[in-house]
Parts: sequence; structure tokens; C-alpha cells
Amino acid sequence: MLADVEATVALGAALASVLPPQPAPPAVIYLEGDLGAGKTTLVTGLLRKINASEPVKSPTYTLLEVHVISGLHFYHLDFYRFSKPEEFLDAGLDDCFSGAGVCLVEWPEKARPYLPGADLVVRLAYEGGGRRARIEAVSERGWTWLSALKARLDALGWRDCSA
Repeated sequence: MLADVEATVALGAALASVLPPQPAPPAVIYLEGDLGAGKTTLVTGLLRKINASEPVKSPTYTLLEVHVISGLHFYHLDFYRFSKPEEFLDAGLDDCFSGAGVCLVEWPEKARPYLPGADLVVRLAYEGGGRRARIEAVSERGWTWLSALKARLDALGWRDCSA
């Protein structure tokens, strides 16, 4: 259970701590949830953990925000405004998924079938007065990261984590 914004930021930081330093092909993390569920807040925590100095903005209107930290590209994508999946190709966003980097994708279902598969899927949902995060590994390396994340969250004392 994520009781507040700080807990969502902390989950993003924990996720950052288990990602490899130069993932190639890029790490692909789908972020799913309703508007306001905390997807961009989670990205904020992830980027702060790896020393992002610039503000983290939602890419809802720009489609893409790129953060280059220590030579690694973090692509924060948001497909909420897509009316058809082909807009992914029209925007040339497939280039984000080549080389080394981390692709953090909000509203991935709006770009299928063109979007590469995820390594991890983070689902955020409203529950009670806070949010619930469910994290699913979808690839072999995603399983490795999820195992490390569970160990990290256990070490931090998070007992109510669905992964």
C-alpha cells in the first residue's frame, strides 16, 4: 500500500536501485493506472534516486521527456492522447527503444501492437486513502529485477507489497 506521495516516490527509488547501469536492449517498464494514480510520481522517485537534477514533468502533452543521467538515457513516454496506435510510428518514437537506456511508458495499451514488450509492468490503483502498486515481471531479466526489488523492499520494511 502506498499511503502517500512520498511512498510512491520511495517505490520509484527502490525500483531505480535494481536496474542495471547500462541496459541494452533498453529496459522497458510499463506504467499502468488511471489518471492521477501516481505514474509520473513513481518516475520522479526513480529519476531522483539516480541523481536527476532537472524537474520531472509529465509527458502527457509532449509524448516524450528525455533525461540523460551519467550517460544513460531515460525515456519517459506517455501515450494517453493517442487516438490510434499508429501515432506511435508517426511520432518516430520507436527510436527510443534501440540502444541502451530505460523506457518508462505510461498508457502502453494505446500504442500496441507497435510497442516493444515490457520487462516489468507496474500497475497503480486507488485503494482506500492511498494507492496500491502491483508489479509483474514479463521477461527473464524482469524476473531478475523483480526478485531484487522484493529483497530491497523487504529490507526497507515494506510488508504490504504486491509483486
